[in-house]
Amino acid sequence: MQQQFLDAYDSQLRTTAEIAGASSTAVHGPLLLATFAGGRGFVTYAELGDVDADDVALLVDAAADHFLSLPDIAEVEWKTRGHDRAPGLHDALVDRGFVPEDPESIMIGEAHLLAQQVDIPAQVTIRRSRTDDEVFAAGEMQGLVFDDPDWRSRAEELVVRLREDPSTELWIAVVDDLVISAGRLQPVVGTEFAGLWGGATLPQWRGRGIYRALTAERARSALAHGIRYLQSDSTEFSRPILERSGLLKVSTTTPYVWTRPAG
Repeated sequence: MQQQFLDAYDSQLRTTAEIAGASSTAVHGPLLLATFAGGRGFVTYAELGDVDADDVALLVDAAADHFLSLPDIAEVEWKTRGHDRAPGLHDALVDRGFVPEDPESIMIGEAHLLAQQVDIPAQVTIRRSRTDDEVFAAGEMQGLVFDDPDWRSRAEELVVRLREDPSTELWIAVVDDLVISAGRLQPVVGTEFAGLWGGATLPQWRGRGIYRALTAERARSALAHGIRYLQSDSTEFSRPILERSGLLKVSTTTPYVWTRPAG
């Protein structure tokens, strides 16, 4: 089952699926170099092929030089996967100023297995968000949980996305109009997948099944839209919760981020 999930991930969720919505894309060998609104760059590929460390260093140099030549790009992410063959990639990225962030687990599961009944406190209501104010309330809660000072700009982007793409859903858990947990469901066009993103719960409400119930509701919505698989890149905090919901860890992913020097 794990290999089946990983094969589906590699064949359906890499390359073009990752850069949907990019404002421009360049190709260099196996690399896709995408630019997004807000000055963000992104590097992805299906595989690097039969390369050695010198070949990999040349690919990293080409990608770094490409984005360095674009003055509007402030930040670039190179998304690595633990199951890829990429000799010398870590050293080559660090040498060009990319900084590794915390590794995350690539989690995948069958949506029908996640659509469980989960007992939660009686005062908690789980539903799709209905207003912009609820999107901002969820964003503020997520900003608190993730210590993210830029939560408002991310919430503004989500408001626009929800208006323009009705397939994207934000689900929230609410107590007396307070958003205590939230997470998105993001179907991936042209695939059997939807992503589970942005999951967060206030610390005082953890351990009561709320996030698992939120995941189950998103799974039921995914099934209603004909989606087979759910996928998430999970921190070590959320991984055990998703495992209890029925997702399997198939690999790891580590973002390496380059930030344009000031001046």
